[in-house]
Amino acid sequence: MRMWESLDEVWAMPAEKRIFGVVLLFSWTVYLWETFLAQRQRRIYKTTTHVPLELGQIMDSETFEKSRLYQLDKSTFSFWSGLYSEIEGTIIQSLVFLLLATLFSALTGLPWSLYNTFVIEEKHGFNQQTLGFFMKDAIKKFIVTQCILLPVSSLLLYIIKIGGDYFFIYAWLFTLVVSLVLVTIYADYIAPLFDKFTPLPEGKLKQEIEVMAKSIDFPLTKVYVVEGSKRSSHSNAYFYGFFKNKRIVLFDTLLEEYSVLNKDIQEESGMEPHRDGEGDSEEIKAKVKSKKQGCKNEEVLAVLGHELGHWKLGHTVKNIIISQMNSFLCFFLFAVLIGRKELFAAFGFYESQPTLIGLLIIFQFIFSPYNEVLSFCLTVLSRRFEFQADAFAKKLGKAKDLYSALIKLNRDNLGFPVSDWLFSMWHYSHPPLLERLQALKNTKQD
Repeated sequence: MRMWESLDEVWAMPAEKRIFGVVLLFSWTVYLWETFLAQRQRRIYKTTTHVPLELGQIMDSETFEKSRLYQLDKSTFSFWSGLYSEIEGTIIQSLVFLLLATLFSALTGLPWSLYNTFVIEEKHGFNQQTLGFFMKDAIKKFIVTQCILLPVSSLLLYIIKIGGDYFFIYAWLFTLVVSLVLVTIYADYIAPLFDKFTPLPEGKLKQEIEVMAKSIDFPLTKVYVVEGSKRSSHSNAYFYGFFKNKRIVLFDTLLEEYSVLNKDIQEESGMEPHRDGEGDSEEIKAKVKSKKQGCKNEEVLAVLGHELGHWKLGHTVKNIIISQMNSFLCFFLFAVLIGRKELFAAFGFYESQPTLIGLLIIFQFIFSPYNEVLSFCLTVLSRRFEFQADAFAKKLGKAKDLYSALIKLNRDNLGFPVSDWLFSMWHYSHPPLLERLQALKNTKQD
């Protein structure tokens, strides 16, 4: 809550804001004072376990203890009920609305998700999920989302409620902390709820990854393989972590020698998964090779060289800074617009102005043109970063392997290599394959 520096500053405010501010300040001063007094008395309840001498003749020990425990329970109840009274009302209503809205969105989006997974993805050979796995995953995602969304939203609304004129600063700082915490804990505590992560076994690939990381001073601590093949045959790789604790995650579908799908292809072709291929016809070998998913170790290293380029060139930090600058601007504009009754009236809220509804109206509708322009600018920036990361991999001597890796990944993910320039410029955060290959072509033999 903002504490004004002088009475002159208070009286310089408009009358309605002055009254609201004084009332809010007084209300919270009283609440904090009462809480302080209650905690002092609670300490007495806890520490006074014997009947005072003055009451020894009129109160027995059993009655005294019953009274002490009763008052201790009432004190606990009073604290929590008082805290609830301070935050109930619009916050509770907003949370109920948020819960119902996300539930409605999940239910209405379910048929589309089912169609995408079991028709589109299934038709083109990407889906690896059963219906039971899909539904269990969807329920788990909804529960985890609510466990994060509802507490965070309630605290955000609470900060907006008590933050005074500068609530947007406190709200922005809060969302900054939450985002950093989520980024930190996601891969270690949230992602394992949905997928299995195992350390990359000791061997040539791991050694080469560690050598490459050390050569550019990347503070690598662990390398994981995630079992992405149980839900999809799409492939990916990423790194995460702050400061001196970086981890690399490789999808098993990215690794030719780890992909479960490759074993299925070998079995269908009549080849043993662990044989060297001796005695098999060249036709069968060629067929298996053309169908094999993922990349060879040298190509995996080239892909990681690209990803580590994002770190070395500061792309990750730049994206975080841009994101937080945008977040601060949005909260500032929200603070400017939240008091406009005509905004709420336009959406049917004439009498009340719920904070959460205001957030949705302003962020989803009022900011819509701004978000479109921002999205385009970020897309342009992202494409620039991708070219720079490719160039970084070239400097590491990975141009040839990255060239072939991009072709394989585009094939495995059924990426269409030809794009309309305007559509591509507006929608694609990564440059089209042909543009990336052209940039690598001159040095792919290096």
